[in-house]
Amino acid sequence: MKYRKKPVVIEAVQWTGNNRAEIEEWSNKAVICSPVLEPTEDNPTGAYLQIQTLEGTMIGTVGDYVIKGVHGEFYPCKPDIFTETYEPVGSEA
Repeated sequence: MKYRKKPVVIEAVQWTGNNRAEIEEWSNKAVICSPVLEPTEDNPTGAYLQIQTLEGTMIGTVGDYVIKGVHGEFYPCKPDIFTETYEPVGSEA
């Protein structure tokens, strides 16, 4: 059998490295900004988020989106996957 994913409207915020307060308030501190790690090729600023997910703590780096799922859970999503999967709706389009 084949299945199609049901259309779901989600909330998301992109981590810019400068929007700590916005993300922590929006997620009710389920997502916290952590001290800077050593910069790497994949994370040149070294800034990262700790995201409490249903599967445990995950890391988000600058540019990643933080998605709020249908049950209020949070998880990170890389920008390329986000733009392939989601599009703006309503007044945000």
